[in-house]
Amino acid sequence: MANYANLPAPSPEGGLNRYMQEIRRFPMLEPDEEYMLAKSWVEHENTEAAHKLVTSHLRLAAKIAMGYRGYGLPQAEVISEANVGLMQAVKRFDPEKGFRLATYAMWWIRASIQEYILRSWSLVKLGTTSAQKKLFFNLRKAKNRIGALEEGDLRPENVAQIAHDLGVTEAEVISMNRRMAGSDASLNATVSNDGEGTAQWQDWLEDEDANQAEQYAERDELETRRELLIEAMDVLNDREKDILTQRRLKDQPVTLEELSGVYDVSRERIRQIEVRAFDKLQKRMTGLAAERGMLSAP
Repeated sequence: MANYANLPAPSPEGGLNRYMQEIRRFPMLEPDEEYMLAKSWVEHENTEAAHKLVTSHLRLAAKIAMGYRGYGLPQAEVISEANVGLMQAVKRFDPEKGFRLATYAMWWIRASIQEYILRSWSLVKLGTTSAQKKLFFNLRKAKNRIGALEEGDLRPENVAQIAHDLGVTEAEVISMNRRMAGSDASLNATVSNDGEGTAQWQDWLEDEDANQAEQYAERDELETRRELLIEAMDVLNDREKDILTQRRLKDQPVTLEELSGVYDVSRERIRQIEVRAFDKLQKRMTGLAAERGMLSAP
């Protein structure tokens, strides 16, 4: 652990513009090279190999960190937290699993950033249920999805839609939107003008493999959540598993009436079992997600 803690990594504290230029000097790794470096770190605790793994993914950490702009926090600190998550990912990365480090590191980078934001924002300290966290980190995305781009309060129909989509109350949507209003920043913001043209944040973050990596990460995330669901189902007994599967995991859910006939109990009893099973499953999945460094409940 001591060797890991002392891994060198550039810090953005000396100036973001300089930092973004510096991390572009580190080469991207080919799959075979990445695999051998990871093996060297896992088997021999080779800190030089770990350093190369970290530095080759600093652009990924910075890109993810920029996605969390607009929370009123110093961008340098957000990037620093992203780098902490990246180093945690390198420490725990298993090259034998068959996927790239970038895919695995995204989980740890996002988790590290989100933990930092949650520690820093007083509004979240008032309540940190999974639904409130989901609202906090997804409100902007939800607004963009339904075209609610205007400043100020949301229209009632937009509030209702977002509340439904994110599983929170309309009052929570209105309150969160008002607190977060006016804090957005743009990736088009100018970061330097060195006489050869004006540079923007997005210029430093471009990566030919970015879209492909994100798509791969999304597929891997879905698969990970499926695995979490399967593992978490062990917390249920056979009847709970069957009822929950029939009611919530099928494209065409079985009715309470049909299941009451199968188990020879009332429809209300089936509903109670379903609700209890779903609650147990959610808690178990949240616990498993926390063990893997995921903040948000699945």
